[in-house]
Amino acid sequence: MTDLTPNSAHLDAIARLVPEGARVLDLGCGDGALLALLQTQRGCTGYGVEIADAGVLACVQRGVNVLQLNLEDGLAIFEDNSFDVVLQIDTLQHLRNAQTMLVETARVGKVGIVAFPNFAHWPNRLSVLKGRMPVTKRLPYQWYDTPNIRVGTFNDFAALAAQNQLQVLDAFGLQDGQEVRFAPNARASTAVFKFQRL
Repeated sequence: MTDLTPNSAHLDAIARLVPEGARVLDLGCGDGALLALLQTQRGCTGYGVEIADAGVLACVQRGVNVLQLNLEDGLAIFEDNSFDVVLQIDTLQHLRNAQTMLVETARVGKVGIVAFPNFAHWPNRLSVLKGRMPVTKRLPYQWYDTPNIRVGTFNDFAALAAQNQLQVLDAFGLQDGQEVRFAPNARASTAVFKFQRL
């Protein structure tokens, strides 16, 4: 499910949040680009989880361990704290059980990292003010053919984390490959959070 391109500065910014040598689970890993990057540059090990046949094949071709599972079925196959880090990069907005999966991420991993399109980014707000759903580089689909089944904002996720007793360790936006720490809810197209259970 990962929509971020393999060579993007977005992936580098997220990879920096993962400790060297960490055991990682990447939920909705797409073609395995982020896990491959973590393996080669940060000495990490672990697994990707992907449902699409093409993504599973791409992971295997990259040398990334991958499990073909439907995330809507949950993470019951993994024990508590099985991984140092659990990633959900461009996954949360595709899930019907997003809140449950967030809690499961915090259960299975000592630390969770999520990234998702920030619907409160100012160009999106402008589109809605004009009466149209936004179509941007980060949200490239029309309202009727988008794979996203929900939209959320930076501030929405902060509230959801607090509601589920998750401690935010770091949070920032990403815009054009740059970290945005001042007013990320309005100024960044991607929201990034690193968190753990309280």
